[in-house]
Amino acid sequence: MPYRISSGCAPWRSPTQKQVTGSYTRNRTHLEQWEPARPEEFFTEQWQAANLAASASARQSGLAYPFGLFAQDELIGRFNITSVVHGAFQSANLGYWIDKEHCGQGLASQAVAALLSMARNDFGLHRMEASTLAHNYGSQRVLEKNGFTQIGMAPNYLKINSRWQDHNLYQAILHD
Repeated sequence: MPYRISSGCAPWRSPTQKQVTGSYTRNRTHLEQWEPARPEEFFTEQWQAANLAASASARQSGLAYPFGLFAQDELIGRFNITSVVHGAFQSANLGYWIDKEHCGQGLASQAVAALLSMARNDFGLHRMEASTLAHNYGSQRVLEKNGFTQIGMAPNYLKINSRWQDHNLYQAILHD
């Protein structure tokens, strides 16, 4: 695939249930401030296997494109293009996270750049949406570096870490 990231990372392989479970378990405390509260079953291979199967089905249908970012065989990030709408809209949502040991190295910025190129050139999308917690300045920088502009703020938008929290809303137009 022509989309590459520096720093020795091999992007865009599909992770195994063991890799996903290990990564989420390793990053449990790190991610809880940025994600919905997770039930204990979420951290099991059985739950992750079912989730990977659902993701594969959504990918086959063209409704979502899940990706794993790897350093050697270790899953160090997840990037998901979801809620794909074709027709006149040609739009989708982008979500992602990076392993706590790999934050601040520019990997998320590089990965998002690669995914936007893929979304435009391979998936034919015109627009990408993303949202961040109002206080997630790191993720806001990633989006802004990749041409996203803030289009609003949604109060009490998502229940993250067991509380309804405000989110900044962003979009990137992929075609002129």
